[in-house]
Amino acid sequence: MTKSEHHSAFPTLLASTVHDIKNSLGTLLALVEQLEQTGASNLTDDCRHLRFEATRINHSLMQLLVLHKIDTRKFALAIDQYPALDLINEAKAQQDRLAWLNRLDVRVQCTGDLVCYCDYQIVSNALGTVLNNAQRYSRRCILMSASQQDAYLRFCIEDDGEGYPPHLLAADLGSQDRFDWATGNSGLGLYFVAAVASLHKNQGRSGFVQIDNDSALGGARSC
Repeated sequence: MTKSEHHSAFPTLLASTVHDIKNSLGTLLALVEQLEQTGASNLTDDCRHLRFEATRINHSLMQLLVLHKIDTRKFALAIDQYPALDLINEAKAQQDRLAWLNRLDVRVQCTGDLVCYCDYQIVSNALGTVLNNAQRYSRRCILMSASQQDAYLRFCIEDDGEGYPPHLLAADLGSQDRFDWATGNSGLGLYFVAAVASLHKNQGRSGFVQIDNDSALGGARSC
């Protein structure tokens, strides 16, 4: 992406994010109205949906802020050494309540001695973004893992859903051209995660994101 293309991308990102937030807020308002009208004592399903949409809004706003700072060159990573397990547990903690409401089993596979040199807050938020998306499509189980592979520290989040659609598997995660506003699944989250990964560099290597349907659980996998 050229410098001019990079700067021209942000209005598209802004529109996509606003569209996502607008859809989520509309759903929230409709749910609130239903809750007011029913007055039922057992509102677990509505609460689950309400929490998911609220979490989705929170992540979209966070992504927008970070991408804006990157676009205006006002974003700087705070790199330090952290246990990879701490990053996974932080992302998991952000989503624990939602996983409980969705009756999902979120498993962790990571050794305690594995370390990561990164910006803790931004990477844990990126992992939380992928985990939130996995909860949207998972049936019963999600696996979060970290491992050393080919001189990279590799975080993976796998689910037991239907997997990524072919058009998304073939897409360039770093391009805004693939955003789909009409379906409410713009792909902004994966764009954000790919941007965060690419900011982390070491010895001439840059982080990157890969998606496939090779999950050990039978669904989608993001690494």
